[in-house]
Amino acid sequence: MMEYSIAHTWDSIPVNHNPVTIHLQPGDGGLLMEVRGPFFNDPPAPAGPPGEPFDKLWDYEVAEAFFLNSTTEKYLEVEVCPHGQHLILLLHGRGNAWKRGLSLKYEASIEGNEWHGKALLPWRYFPPGVNKMNLYAIHGSDPRRTYEALYPVPREDLKPGQGPNFHLLEYFQNFNLKDIMGNDFLQPDSDLWSTCC
Repeated sequence: MMEYSIAHTWDSIPVNHNPVTIHLQPGDGGLLMEVRGPFFNDPPAPAGPPGEPFDKLWDYEVAEAFFLNSTTEKYLEVEVCPHGQHLILLLHGRGNAWKRGLSLKYEASIEGNEWHGKALLPWRYFPPGVNKMNLYAIHGSDPRRTYEALYPVPREDLKPGQGPNFHLLEYFQNFNLKDIMGNDFLQPDSDLWSTCC
């Protein structure tokens, strides 16, 4: 199991609350992603039913995981929300989603001022040769909208007027599924990605 804490905003400022944590571990036919974090209840819950995909979920309170092949710029984006909605995007090239709204086995619960989510990410959603990743969390309504990143943009790289952008693939960091699944693990072929581009 690997555990990650999202302790900085997208522009490298330490967060002022308990960080969102994401655990990655082996699952049945995929990677099990478990999220724990403070529940801000801002914005309110999306209008869609829990357990179903919800387009533009990034406009709400979410945790996100991106898994990238840095050579091909093919990547998986996973978004989950405290209220039970989710969104899966398969992308080829920065921000270029060619498939969205796939189903996901995902459960979420809210207990007081904390939330917990658990999602099973099927191997068929992962592009071949994943070697980089980043994790994010978003909450709050404007002007308090807060964007947080495991691997943020360094302060020295910021440009005047720059805003948050979770598709800056150059800031993703090395990631090896074998660190979670074991040295003998071979990433299964994906029927989805075999039809891409």
